[in-house]
Amino acid sequence: MMIHTGLGVPPWDVLTQGLQHQTGWSFAISATLISAVVLLLWIPIKQKPGIGTLINAISIGPFADLSKPLMPEIDGLFLTIVWLCLGLACVALGSGLYISANLGGGPRDGLMVGLTRVSGWPFWIVRSLGEGTVLFSGWLLGGTVGIGTALFALGIGYMLQFTMKLFGFDPKKGQNEANTPK
Repeated sequence: MMIHTGLGVPPWDVLTQGLQHQTGWSFAISATLISAVVLLLWIPIKQKPGIGTLINAISIGPFADLSKPLMPEIDGLFLTIVWLCLGLACVALGSGLYISANLGGGPRDGLMVGLTRVSGWPFWIVRSLGEGTVLFSGWLLGGTVGIGTALFALGIGYMLQFTMKLFGFDPKKGQNEANTPK
């Protein structure tokens, strides 16, 4: 949804576009390769994958490619901003829900949860630093940056921390509080 607005893409998509720009690979191949590299970063922080990790890693890129023709035309700045905000809200709500299910976070989300767990820092700080790092790297590689990119980078950490809490997930423990022994 955010890509379709033309107001910028999420930071990880900036990195994916940058890789795509440098290599000529499709968005799906670039996103899947980045997911594989990010999964390697889980090893030193002992983050555990699950079925949700695998599904996320192999589905994000292809679904982005497949859904593109299904996006409606958006007329006017107001509707474009509404679509952008809905996209951001969908990411926060959907990510918060699937992370909280304890079936393994996607590569990017799992990395941020793992870094929160090992650092003890608030999730929103870890996520904001991560988003900023990949945004800058992707921009250097030629990815698209816009106001939507900035809103995502600055807002997703707070929004996702809220939705994870809403669904009972504590990123500092790396698990849903309902699964914590009392």
